[in-house]
Amino acid sequence: MEEKNYSIYGLTAGDKLADEICKLLGVKKEEMEINRFADGEILTRAVNSVRGKDVYIIQSTSNPVNENLMELLIAIDALKRGSAQTINVIIPYFGYARQDRKARGRQPITCKLVANLITTAGANRVMTVDLHSPQSMGFFDVPVDDLRTTQEMARTIIRKIQEDNIKEEITIVSPDHGGLVRAREIADRLGNLATNIAVIDKRRPKPNVSEVQFVLGDVKEKVCFIVDDMIDTAGTICNAAKALKQHGAKDVYLLACHGVFSNPARDRLTELIKEGYAKKVIVTNTIDIPEEHRFEGLEIITIAELISSMIGAMVAKKSLSDVYQAFNEKIKTLIKKISK
Repeated sequence: MEEKNYSIYGLTAGDKLADEICKLLGVKKEEMEINRFADGEILTRAVNSVRGKDVYIIQSTSNPVNENLMELLIAIDALKRGSAQTINVIIPYFGYARQDRKARGRQPITCKLVANLITTAGANRVMTVDLHSPQSMGFFDVPVDDLRTTQEMARTIIRKIQEDNIKEEITIVSPDHGGLVRAREIADRLGNLATNIAVIDKRRPKPNVSEVQFVLGDVKEKVCFIVDDMIDTAGTICNAAKALKQHGAKDVYLLACHGVFSNPARDRLTELIKEGYAKKVIVTNTIDIPEEHRFEGLEIITIAELISSMIGAMVAKKSLSDVYQAFNEKIKTLIKKISK
Protein backbone atom coordinates (compact mmCIF):
# COMPACT_ATOMS: atom_id res chain seq x y z
CA MET A 1 0.00 0.00 0.00
CA GLU A 2 1.33 3.44 -0.92
CA GLU A 3 2.24 5.47 2.14
CA LYS A 4 -0.05 8.43 2.68
CA ASN A 5 -0.44 11.00 5.39
CA TYR A 6 -0.52 8.54 8.27
CA SER A 7 1.92 6.97 10.71
CA ILE A 8 1.91 3.72 12.69
CA TYR A 9 3.58 3.33 16.08
CA GLY A 10 4.02 0.27 18.25
CA LEU A 11 4.54 0.67 21.98
CA THR A 12 6.15 -1.89 24.30
CA ALA A 13 3.21 -4.33 24.34
CA GLY A 14 2.30 -3.81 20.68
CA ASP A 15 5.64 -3.49 18.93
CA LYS A 16 5.87 -6.99 17.41
CA LEU A 17 2.29 -6.87 16.16
CA ALA A 18 2.95 -3.39 14.72
CA ASP A 19 5.93 -4.82 12.79
CA GLU A 20 3.65 -7.43 11.17
CA ILE A 21 0.95 -4.88 10.38
CA CYS A 22 3.38 -2.44 8.77
CA LYS A 23 4.90 -5.22 6.67
CA LEU A 24 1.45 -6.17 5.34
CA LEU A 25 0.61 -2.53 4.62
CA GLY A 26 3.99 -1.91 3.00
CA VAL A 27 4.80 1.06 5.22
CA LYS A 28 7.62 1.85 7.61
CA LYS A 29 6.86 1.67 11.31
CA GLU A 30 7.59 5.01 12.94
CA GLU A 31 9.92 5.15 15.92
CA MET A 32 8.70 6.04 19.40
CA GLU A 33 11.35 6.69 22.04
CA ILE A 34 10.29 5.23 25.39
CA ASN A 35 12.35 5.99 28.49
CA ARG A 36 11.82 4.75 32.03
CA PHE A 37 13.45 6.66 34.84
CA ALA A 38 14.86 5.21 38.03
CA ASP A 39 11.75 6.19 40.01
CA GLY A 40 9.43 4.43 37.52
CA GLU A 41 8.28 7.46 35.54
CA ILE A 42 7.76 7.03 31.79
CA LEU A 43 8.67 9.49 29.02
CA THR A 44 7.71 8.98 25.37
CA ARG A 45 8.60 10.95 22.25
CA ALA A 46 7.79 10.44 18.58
CA VAL A 47 11.12 10.66 16.75
CA ASN A 48 9.63 12.14 13.57
CA SER A 49 7.05 14.88 13.09
CA VAL A 50 3.38 13.93 13.40
CA ARG A 51 2.00 17.38 12.60
CA GLY A 52 -1.18 17.08 10.57
CA LYS A 53 -0.94 13.27 10.34
CA ASP A 54 -3.42 10.55 11.10
CA VAL A 55 -1.60 8.46 13.71
CA TYR A 56 -2.24 4.81 14.60
CA ILE A 57 -0.76 3.65 17.88
CA ILE A 58 -0.78 -0.04 18.88
CA GLN A 59 -0.59 -1.14 22.50
CA SER A 60 -2.15 -3.98 24.49
CA THR A 61 -2.85 -3.12 28.09
CA SER A 62 -1.87 -6.60 29.24
CA ASN A 63 0.38 -7.64 32.12
CA PRO A 64 1.89 -5.43 33.52
CA VAL A 65 -1.48 -3.77 33.00
CA ASN A 66 -0.90 -0.47 34.80
CA GLU A 67 2.56 -0.02 33.30
CA ASN A 68 1.32 -0.56 29.74
CA LEU A 69 -1.78 1.57 30.28
CA MET A 70 0.26 4.50 31.62
CA GLU A 71 2.70 4.19 28.73
CA LEU A 72 -0.22 4.37 26.30
CA LEU A 73 -1.74 7.44 27.96
CA ILE A 74 1.59 9.29 27.95
CA ALA A 75 2.20 8.40 24.30
CA ILE A 76 -1.26 9.68 23.32
CA ASP A 77 -0.56 12.96 25.11
CA ALA A 78 2.81 13.25 23.35
CA LEU A 79 1.20 12.76 19.94
CA LYS A 80 -1.58 15.24 20.72
CA ARG A 81 0.97 17.87 21.78
CA GLY A 82 2.90 17.09 18.59
CA SER A 83 -0.16 18.32 16.64
CA ALA A 84 -1.25 14.99 15.15
CA GLN A 85 -4.45 15.46 13.15
CA THR A 86 -6.10 12.33 14.58
CA ILE A 87 -4.95 9.74 17.11
CA ASN A 88 -6.32 6.28 16.47
CA VAL A 89 -5.62 3.95 19.39
CA ILE A 90 -5.53 0.21 18.66
CA ILE A 91 -5.76 -1.88 21.84
CA PRO A 92 -5.69 -5.57 20.84
CA TYR A 93 -6.15 -6.63 24.47
CA PHE A 94 -8.05 -4.17 26.65
CA GLY A 95 -7.07 -4.53 30.31
CA TYR A 96 -9.75 -3.87 32.95
CA ALA A 97 -12.45 -4.89 30.41
CA ARG A 98 -13.88 -7.41 32.89
CA GLN A 99 -14.53 -4.65 35.45
CA ASP A 100 -17.46 -3.39 33.41
CA ARG A 101 -20.14 -3.32 36.14
CA LYS A 102 -20.66 -3.16 39.89
CA ALA A 103 -20.93 -6.78 40.99
CA ARG A 104 -21.14 -5.67 44.63
CA GLY A 105 -21.74 -2.45 46.52
CA ARG A 106 -18.93 0.11 46.72
CA GLN A 107 -17.07 -1.38 43.76
CA PRO A 108 -15.69 0.73 40.87
CA ILE A 109 -16.53 0.40 37.18
CA THR A 110 -12.88 0.51 36.17
CA CYS A 111 -13.52 -0.19 32.50
CA LYS A 112 -15.41 3.12 32.30
CA LEU A 113 -12.61 4.90 34.18
CA VAL A 114 -9.98 3.62 31.73
CA ALA A 115 -12.19 4.65 28.78
CA ASN A 116 -12.38 8.16 30.25
CA LEU A 117 -8.59 8.29 30.69
CA ILE A 118 -7.93 7.26 27.08
CA THR A 119 -10.45 9.78 25.74
CA THR A 120 -9.19 12.60 27.96
CA ALA A 121 -5.59 11.86 26.95
CA GLY A 122 -6.54 12.73 23.37
CA ALA A 123 -7.67 9.61 21.49
CA ASN A 124 -9.99 10.40 18.57
CA ARG A 125 -10.89 6.78 17.83
CA VAL A 126 -10.36 3.46 19.58
CA MET A 127 -10.11 -0.02 18.09
CA THR A 128 -10.26 -3.11 20.32
CA VAL A 129 -10.30 -6.85 19.61
CA ASP A 130 -12.91 -9.14 21.15
CA LEU A 131 -13.83 -6.79 23.97
CA HIS A 132 -15.02 -8.82 26.96
CA SER A 133 -18.43 -7.11 26.89
CA PRO A 134 -19.27 -5.35 23.59
CA GLN A 135 -21.58 -2.97 25.45
CA SER A 136 -18.44 -1.48 27.06
CA MET A 137 -17.98 0.43 23.79
CA GLY A 138 -20.60 2.78 25.23
CA PHE A 139 -18.14 3.85 27.92
CA PHE A 140 -16.17 5.82 25.32
CA ASP A 141 -17.13 9.29 24.12
CA VAL A 142 -15.27 8.70 20.83
CA PRO A 143 -15.99 6.17 18.04
CA VAL A 144 -15.03 2.57 18.91
CA ASP A 145 -14.57 -0.42 16.62
CA ASP A 146 -14.53 -3.78 18.37
CA LEU A 147 -12.98 -6.21 15.91
CA ARG A 148 -14.16 -9.81 16.13
CA THR A 149 -11.86 -12.79 15.61
CA THR A 150 -14.60 -15.26 14.74
CA GLN A 151 -13.36 -15.35 11.13
CA GLU A 152 -9.81 -16.14 12.26
CA MET A 153 -11.12 -18.89 14.54
CA ALA A 154 -13.21 -20.34 11.73
CA ARG A 155 -10.20 -20.36 9.39
CA THR A 156 -8.09 -21.99 12.11
CA ILE A 157 -10.67 -24.75 12.61
CA ILE A 158 -10.74 -25.40 8.85
CA ARG A 159 -6.94 -25.59 8.86
CA LYS A 160 -6.97 -28.05 11.77
CA ILE A 161 -9.53 -30.23 9.98
CA GLN A 162 -7.10 -30.42 7.06
CA GLU A 163 -3.85 -30.76 9.01
CA ASP A 164 -5.12 -33.37 11.48
CA ASN A 165 -7.26 -35.16 8.87
CA ILE A 166 -10.38 -34.91 11.03
CA LYS A 167 -13.18 -37.08 9.69
CA GLU A 168 -15.54 -37.01 12.68
CA GLU A 169 -18.37 -34.50 13.15
CA ILE A 170 -17.35 -31.14 14.57
CA THR A 171 -19.01 -29.54 17.60
CA ILE A 172 -18.38 -25.90 18.53
CA VAL A 173 -18.52 -25.52 22.30
CA SER A 174 -19.03 -22.45 24.44
CA PRO A 175 -17.54 -22.79 27.94
CA ASP A 176 -20.46 -20.78 29.37
CA HIS A 177 -23.80 -19.28 28.38
CA GLY A 178 -22.25 -15.85 27.79
CA GLY A 179 -20.15 -17.17 24.91
CA LEU A 180 -23.00 -18.76 22.96
CA VAL A 181 -23.18 -15.88 20.47
CA ARG A 182 -19.49 -16.34 19.60
CA ALA A 183 -19.92 -20.12 19.24
CA ARG A 184 -22.95 -19.69 16.98
CA GLU A 185 -21.17 -17.12 14.77
CA ILE A 186 -18.24 -19.49 14.26
CA ALA A 187 -20.55 -22.44 13.56
CA ASP A 188 -22.52 -20.36 11.05
CA ARG A 189 -19.32 -19.43 9.21
CA LEU A 190 -18.25 -23.08 9.08
CA GLY A 191 -21.55 -24.11 7.49
CA ASN A 192 -21.91 -27.87 7.08
CA LEU A 193 -18.46 -28.46 8.58
CA ALA A 194 -19.89 -27.81 12.06
CA THR A 195 -23.54 -28.71 12.50
CA ASN A 196 -23.45 -29.04 16.31
CA ILE A 197 -23.21 -26.51 19.12
CA ALA A 198 -22.82 -27.31 22.81
CA VAL A 199 -22.61 -25.20 25.95
CA ILE A 200 -21.18 -25.94 29.37
CA ASP A 201 -23.13 -24.73 32.36
CA LYS A 202 -20.85 -23.47 35.11
CA ARG A 203 -20.97 -21.53 38.35
CA ARG A 204 -18.37 -19.18 39.83
CA PRO A 205 -18.16 -19.48 43.63
CA LYS A 206 -15.41 -16.82 43.61
CA PRO A 207 -13.22 -14.90 41.07
CA ASN A 208 -10.98 -17.07 38.85
CA VAL A 209 -12.74 -20.24 40.12
CA SER A 210 -15.38 -22.11 38.11
CA GLU A 211 -17.23 -25.39 38.52
CA VAL A 212 -18.93 -27.35 35.72
CA GLN A 213 -22.57 -28.22 36.37
CA PHE A 214 -23.50 -30.06 33.16
CA VAL A 215 -22.88 -30.22 29.38
CA LEU A 216 -25.79 -29.25 27.13
CA GLY A 217 -25.45 -30.62 23.60
CA ASP A 218 -24.24 -33.66 21.66
CA VAL A 219 -20.50 -34.18 22.13
CA LYS A 220 -20.19 -37.97 22.18
CA GLU A 221 -17.66 -39.20 19.58
CA LYS A 222 -17.40 -35.63 18.28
CA VAL A 223 -14.27 -33.50 17.79
CA CYS A 224 -14.95 -30.47 19.99
CA PHE A 225 -13.56 -26.97 19.56
CA ILE A 226 -14.04 -24.90 22.71
CA VAL A 227 -14.08 -21.20 21.76
CA ASP A 228 -13.70 -18.38 24.27
CA ASP A 229 -12.63 -14.74 24.40
CA MET A 230 -9.68 -15.34 26.75
CA ILE A 231 -7.73 -17.83 28.80
CA ASP A 232 -6.61 -16.27 32.08
CA THR A 233 -5.82 -18.77 34.85
CA ALA A 234 -7.26 -21.52 32.58
CA GLY A 235 -9.50 -22.97 35.28
CA THR A 236 -12.72 -22.58 33.27
CA ILE A 237 -11.44 -23.94 29.98
CA CYS A 238 -9.58 -26.86 31.61
CA ASN A 239 -12.71 -27.91 33.49
CA ALA A 240 -14.68 -27.59 30.25
CA ALA A 241 -12.23 -29.83 28.35
CA LYS A 242 -12.34 -32.49 31.06
CA ALA A 243 -16.14 -32.40 31.13
CA LEU A 244 -16.30 -32.91 27.36
CA LYS A 245 -13.98 -35.92 27.50
CA GLN A 246 -15.99 -37.37 30.37
CA HIS A 247 -19.10 -37.01 28.19
CA GLY A 248 -17.50 -38.99 25.37
CA ALA A 249 -15.84 -36.36 23.15
CA LYS A 250 -13.21 -37.91 20.88
CA ASP A 251 -10.81 -34.95 20.79
CA VAL A 252 -10.84 -31.45 22.24
CA TYR A 253 -9.16 -28.29 20.92
CA LEU A 254 -9.08 -25.03 22.89
CA LEU A 255 -9.36 -21.73 21.02
CA ALA A 256 -9.32 -18.26 22.55
CA CYS A 257 -8.58 -14.77 21.33
CA HIS A 258 -6.54 -13.54 24.29
CA GLY A 259 -3.83 -15.68 25.90
CA VAL A 260 -3.59 -13.90 29.24
CA PHE A 261 -2.03 -16.96 30.90
CA SER A 262 -1.84 -15.76 34.49
CA ASN A 263 -0.44 -18.24 37.01
CA PRO A 264 -1.15 -21.17 37.15
CA ALA A 265 -2.38 -21.30 33.52
CA ARG A 266 0.82 -22.70 32.00
CA ASP A 267 0.99 -25.63 34.43
CA ARG A 268 -2.73 -26.39 34.09
CA LEU A 269 -2.68 -26.38 30.30
CA THR A 270 0.54 -28.39 30.10
CA GLU A 271 -1.00 -31.05 32.35
CA LEU A 272 -4.27 -30.97 30.40
CA ILE A 273 -2.49 -31.75 27.12
CA LYS A 274 -0.17 -34.30 28.74
CA GLU A 275 -3.13 -36.22 30.19
CA GLY A 276 -4.92 -36.26 26.83
CA TYR A 277 -7.83 -33.97 27.67
CA ALA A 278 -6.88 -31.52 24.89
CA LYS A 279 -4.85 -31.75 21.70
CA LYS A 280 -4.00 -28.09 21.16
CA VAL A 281 -4.34 -24.68 22.78
CA ILE A 282 -4.67 -21.96 20.15
CA VAL A 283 -4.65 -18.22 20.89
CA THR A 284 -4.03 -15.06 18.86
CA ASN A 285 -1.17 -12.61 19.30
CA THR A 286 -3.24 -9.81 20.86
CA ILE A 287 -0.87 -10.38 23.79
CA ASP A 288 2.84 -10.93 23.24
CA ILE A 289 3.16 -14.09 25.34
CA PRO A 290 6.61 -14.32 26.97
CA GLU A 291 8.65 -17.50 26.51
CA GLU A 292 8.28 -18.50 30.15
CA HIS A 293 4.50 -18.69 29.72
CA ARG A 294 4.59 -20.80 26.55
CA PHE A 295 4.34 -24.59 26.52
CA GLU A 296 4.27 -27.62 24.24
CA GLY A 297 0.93 -27.79 22.46
CA LEU A 298 0.47 -24.01 22.31
CA GLU A 299 -0.14 -22.44 18.91
CA ILE A 300 -0.26 -18.69 18.33
CA ILE A 301 -2.05 -17.29 15.29
CA THR A 302 -1.69 -13.71 14.12
CA ILE A 303 -4.41 -11.08 13.75
CA ALA A 304 -2.09 -8.77 11.78
CA GLU A 305 -4.05 -9.36 8.56
CA LEU A 306 -7.31 -8.37 10.23
CA ILE A 307 -5.96 -5.18 11.81
CA SER A 308 -3.93 -4.14 8.75
CA SER A 309 -7.03 -4.58 6.57
CA MET A 310 -9.02 -2.38 8.95
CA ILE A 311 -6.33 0.31 8.99
CA GLY A 312 -6.20 0.17 5.19
CA ALA A 313 -9.96 0.63 5.02
CA MET A 314 -9.85 3.59 7.42
CA VAL A 315 -7.03 5.26 5.49
CA ALA A 316 -8.99 4.81 2.25
CA LYS A 317 -12.18 5.93 4.02
CA LYS A 318 -13.96 2.70 3.13
CA SER A 319 -16.48 0.69 5.11
CA LEU A 320 -15.01 -1.71 7.67
CA SER A 321 -17.91 -4.06 6.93
CA ASP A 322 -16.35 -4.69 3.52
CA VAL A 323 -13.28 -6.10 5.27
CA TYR A 324 -15.41 -8.61 7.17
CA GLN A 325 -17.17 -9.53 3.95
CA ALA A 326 -13.84 -10.18 2.22
CA PHE A 327 -12.80 -12.48 5.10
CA ASN A 328 -16.11 -14.32 4.87
CA GLU A 329 -15.56 -14.91 1.16
CA LYS A 330 -12.14 -16.39 1.92
CA ILE A 331 -13.73 -18.77 4.42
CA LYS A 332 -16.36 -19.86 1.88
CA THR A 333 -13.58 -20.59 -0.62
CA LEU A 334 -11.73 -22.70 1.97
CA ILE A 335 -14.91 -24.62 2.80
CA LYS A 336 -15.50 -25.38 -0.89
CA LYS A 337 -11.96 -26.75 -1.21
CA ILE A 338 -12.20 -28.95 1.85
CA SER A 339 -15.68 -30.21 0.91
CA LYS A 340 -14.53 -31.58 -2.47
